[in-house]
Amino acid sequence: MKTIALDVGEKTIGLAVSDALGWTAQGLTTLRWTEGEYEDAFKQLEPYMKEHEVSKLVIGLPKNMNGTIGPRGEASQVFAEKSEAYFNVPSVLWDERLTTMAAERVLIDADVSRSKRKKVIDKMAAVMILQSYLDANSN
Repeated sequence: MKTIALDVGEKTIGLAVSDALGWTAQGLTTLRWTEGEYEDAFKQLEPYMKEHEVSKLVIGLPKNMNGTIGPRGEASQVFAEKSEAYFNVPSVLWDERLTTMAAERVLIDADVSRSKRKKVIDKMAAVMILQSYLDANSN
């Protein structure tokens, strides 16, 4: 069973999946959605959940730098609640502070053009969220 990580934004959701042993994260795709239209998002996510036999969701929790939860964090909490109910799998909210900036830095260092970075940044952030989670929870 694998774990999928989601970097949930207002317009996009970056996806990454673990290997079967839970050691490495690999980027999958970026889904487009309209915030609040959960059913649509879950229908797009469903094929990935089935294909990878997902047993857990890790959802990025954007905290403020002082550790408090703002509106984006609250939106991630709602997404986690609704996704647990829809997919009947547990979810974990994982601190994602600075993951998008780190993903951007990796892509810039790899000399990826601005237009291409925009297309993959959310997927890359999901990879960083998942890898951080896997590293922290490895046996």
